[in-house]
Amino acid sequence: MSAFLSPLPSRAVVRISGEGAEHFLQGLITCDVEKLEEGAARYGGLLTPQGKILSDFLVQRREDGFWFDLPSALAADFIKRMTLYKLRAKVEIANLSDSHQVLALWSTTGEMTLPDGAFADPRHAGLGGRLIAGRDAALPDGFAEADEAAWEAHRIALTVPEGGADFEYGQAFPHDADMDQLSGVALDKGCFVGQEVVSRMRHRGTARKRIIAVRAHDDLPETGSEITAGGKAAGTLGSVSGGAGLALVRIDRLGAAVKDGVPITAGDVAITPHIPDWAQFDWPADAAGNETGA
Repeated sequence: MSAFLSPLPSRAVVRISGEGAEHFLQGLITCDVEKLEEGAARYGGLLTPQGKILSDFLVQRREDGFWFDLPSALAADFIKRMTLYKLRAKVEIANLSDSHQVLALWSTTGEMTLPDGAFADPRHAGLGGRLIAGRDAALPDGFAEADEAAWEAHRIALTVPEGGADFEYGQAFPHDADMDQLSGVALDKGCFVGQEVVSRMRHRGTARKRIIAVRAHDDLPETGSEITAGGKAAGTLGSVSGGAGLALVRIDRLGAAVKDGVPITAGDVAITPHIPDWAQFDWPADAAGNETGA
């Protein structure tokens, strides 16, 4: 069987509902919820006023409100911050993680029919879909159950970043985390928290940090290992699965190393950097030489 279902215990479920929910969220988060159709989902984030990512999530519009699929470790802080922003808005915020779970639905061949209630992952078609379901609900038929580690290996193979492993919350800009490349930022919708900083980075083209793919013949070292180019710091290793991984790097420094044929390592393991095939950025023109993009 090529279609898999993976329960994701690392994810939480939060619902924001009420007659003012759409307007409330539209002015806060990075994605456009006004144009979001019922049943579909968007990738987005909540930023600081300085443009740093506090949390990222998938948000699905349902008949009874907006359902958030987000890291469990961030759920309490996310609810607290949303409650502070609420003021007199007619919205209700509820943590539904005790009664609901998040399931990843994915395929090694790309061929898969999503069950009722599931939504296509808006970040990358290869990721498949997600389903927020009651913990007592029957699992959909036609899928082999796989653990979260198997899902992580699939995600890493597609070079799709995950917060907490590939970038640090409170420290990274959306451009650092490739959110602008993965349909996570709607700069045409109007203001949201941190919008001015993100817009300025886009128009000035000042993003020098990006998450890219790295590959090695041997197993990669642990997440957080330093990436060096010619012995000089160039980034940090993120999620890993065997010899495949993601890394947050200075693309100008790494591009220069690629051009000059300088050895690039993660810890003591030799690596080859790759620009993801879905990316709309490349090695900077003043640094790029021999193309290593995949």
